[in-house]
Amino acid sequence: MAKKVVKTKKVVKKTEKKEKPKTVLTVGKRKRAIARASFKKGSGIIKINSKPLELIQPEMIRLKIQEPLKIAGDAWKSFNVKINVKGGGPMSQAEAVRQALARGMVELVGGDLRQKYLSYDRNLLVYDPRRTEPHKPPHSSWGARRYKQRSKR
Repeated sequence: MAKKVVKTKKVVKKTEKKEKPKTVLTVGKRKRAIARASFKKGSGIIKINSKPLELIQPEMIRLKIQEPLKIAGDAWKSFNVKINVKGGGPMSQAEAVRQALARGMVELVGGDLRQKYLSYDRNLLVYDPRRTEPHKPPHSSWGARRYKQRSKR
């Protein structure tokens, strides 16, 4: 006698997927410095290399970084921003960070913010391609274009 094989279908409940908070990733560059910023919904906390913006020293660099935030008004206070910056010197890093902040704010807030940034300082949104010229081989310690001084007599 043959056994009957009965196939049963399993009922799988579809669980509702929770929407993840929208994360916006932006990059800012200046000379050799690269800043990567991630924006999430939050309460306006800005950390640069795990250090709060308020603790960044010297004050000149902190003020330079805050420029895009001041232009945006209170719109930035609804986002948490984590920025990782490396390479270059302290001022190049500050300019890379401000570029990453400005690009993220334009993407999140939109509106006429882009025009405000461009009229204030174009480098807030646009990459600056200038680089130092490499030193030439025979006398590389002299500099990029210096040649031996010639005597006229």
